[in-house]
Amino acid sequence: MNFNTTTPEKIETEKIEIKLRRTEIEDLHKFFQFQLDKEASHLAAFVPKDSTNKSAYLFKHTKMLNDPTVNYMTILVNNIIVGSIVKFEMEGEINVTYWIDRDCWGQGIVTKALKDFLDIETTRPILGRVAFDNFGSQKVLEKCGFVKIAKKNCFANARQTETDEFIYKLTNI
Repeated sequence: MNFNTTTPEKIETEKIEIKLRRTEIEDLHKFFQFQLDKEASHLAAFVPKDSTNKSAYLFKHTKMLNDPTVNYMTILVNNIIVGSIVKFEMEGEINVTYWIDRDCWGQGIVTKALKDFLDIETTRPILGRVAFDNFGSQKVLEKCGFVKIAKKNCFANARQTETDEFIYKLTNI
């Protein structure tokens, strides 16, 4: 694992321990830094209009932390914050979203974290949404039992254009 861009701490690759814990307000500062990564934002596609506005980011996510219907968890690898997973409601449907530091991509971290999260968060059905070309995130959802059910065309702020979004659904408990 290479942690040289946004995570200065080194993680021993031979001993990877993945844990989830309730997100704390202090974690949001790290999450904000992760989402500033241009490549990650491009793949996520559906980000806020101005993802560089830290005040707006902190306001929105602090509000989510205080919402009892939202399950906001921090992903830790060897006790280092590497990402987040959130269950939230949008337009009457329950959704899950996750974000992981780009330095951790391709390590199976999000897949393990999402499986653990889905053991804790048992609300079903639950949807996951992903840009059509975010193959890594599509694989994560599929490995966790989600099935692609729809395609929707939406404006993607990170790309400044209309982009297809795949909608995945998990129904089992």
